[in-house]
Amino acid sequence: MSAPVEALTHPALAGAAHGFLGRKGGVSTGIHAGLNVSYSEDDPVHTAENRRRAGEAVLPGAGLLTCYQIHSAEVVTVDLPWADADRPRADALVTDRPGLLLGVLTADCAPVLFHDAHAGVVGAAHAGWKGAFTGVTDATIAAMEALGAQRARIAAVVGPCIAQKSYEVDDAFERRFSEAAPQNERFFRTGKPGHAWFDLEGYVAARLQAAGIGTVAMLGEDTYAQESQFFSFRRATHRGEPGYGRQISLIGLR
Repeated sequence: MSAPVEALTHPALAGAAHGFLGRKGGVSTGIHAGLNVSYSEDDPVHTAENRRRAGEAVLPGAGLLTCYQIHSAEVVTVDLPWADADRPRADALVTDRPGLLLGVLTADCAPVLFHDAHAGVVGAAHAGWKGAFTGVTDATIAAMEALGAQRARIAAVVGPCIAQKSYEVDDAFERRFSEAAPQNERFFRTGKPGHAWFDLEGYVAARLQAAGIGTVAMLGEDTYAQESQFFSFRRATHRGEPGYGRQISLIGLR
């Protein structure tokens, strides 16, 4: 019998059904061992069962909805469920409909879950460096506001992602951020010549705070370093592995 699904939660999102899931509790094997929820490399039967288990662990009976993620700032407002095969090309979802479970897949990128308890609006965003830089969290907030949310009431939590100590980048990467805003230098720590260490989690949280979100929190979990708990694209790449799994972060209204 496999281990139970583990869902990390945060009190700031307590009014919504939510969970930041890792790799425990699934049926996949090999390099995808555990709760891999991506169809791109795994046995689709395993992936479908893992998705079912993930949904049942957070909001039993709800329809689980994810995007075909493209590292963009595109957001979809969800009114009705869709089949996995019909998922839209985007990187964030928002809804005010109970019984719909929004999910984003990550393997080092930052998942962000949002909730305005007063308005009854939730959101989920996939914030890799590119999506975060181009404003996926800002676009998610705007889409929530269109449903009646107010940014001063929104709680947002940044989930498991690659930590600064595990995220080495080159000078060109750092320049992209510093040229956009000089204050972004605070998210980089000098490394070996021509390189630096990037704080993705801190950058995403700062974008949320700058947008005027009422409550911003971070889980502080490092996907790269915690192999037994999380999948990691960069860890798999460093090892020369042919693929990698993805975990899912979920939020919905009861």
